[in-house]
Amino acid sequence: MLELRKANDRGHANHGWLDSFHSFSFAGYHDPGHMGFGPLRVINEDWIDGGQGFGTHGHQNMEIITYMLEGALEHKDSMGNGSVIRPGDVQRMSAGTGVRHSEFNHSAAERAHLLQIWIMPDVDGIAPGYEEKRFSAAEKTGRLRLIASADARDGSVKIHQDASVYAGLFDGDQHASVELAAGRLAYIHVARGSLKVNGQSLQTGDALKVAGVTTLSFTDGDQAEVLLFDLPK
Repeated sequence: MLELRKANDRGHANHGWLDSFHSFSFAGYHDPGHMGFGPLRVINEDWIDGGQGFGTHGHQNMEIITYMLEGALEHKDSMGNGSVIRPGDVQRMSAGTGVRHSEFNHSAAERAHLLQIWIMPDVDGIAPGYEEKRFSAAEKTGRLRLIASADARDGSVKIHQDASVYAGLFDGDQHASVELAAGRLAYIHVARGSLKVNGQSLQTGDALKVAGVTTLSFTDGDQAEVLLFDLPK
């Protein structure tokens, strides 16, 4: 199965200071056909106006990954962490038994553009945790670079789920192939640009749900930035 989800089919909420597209049901957007995919529960594409953001709020029992596309996001949490993340940075927060945090655009003038990703953990009630790492454009160019995994292999951030998240940049004749183990799911999200996956054309904001397929080929990129989620059922 290769099921295309067009960018314009996502949920959309414009709060003035926040313009957000929801790949799966979230907040006021509810679609029984798009509640998640495997343990992948949220992909929100957010544009946050300068000087604006999310005040202190809480989470529990969720693996939360922030992937920056443009601008800078300032983070503070109840674990004592405080940082500013920029394009190339990947932030992971394991909410576990409970954590409170805030997220604000670090710039007073420029918009911040990011993906916030929620993955349901395979165990509840763990101690909250935080991690961030930087992955250069060179590491992702013409290949899929592992950025999050259950075992933190290859320098990826650690998530508490049998899932692997990859990021890649593709342009021109750059291409890559990925083998999926039998019985695995995959979800592909195009953050920007365009490319083909197994011959299927994908544009900015499009996604592809994958099941029963063992080989994925990424070709014909046009300034494409793409995320691949290798997931259990």
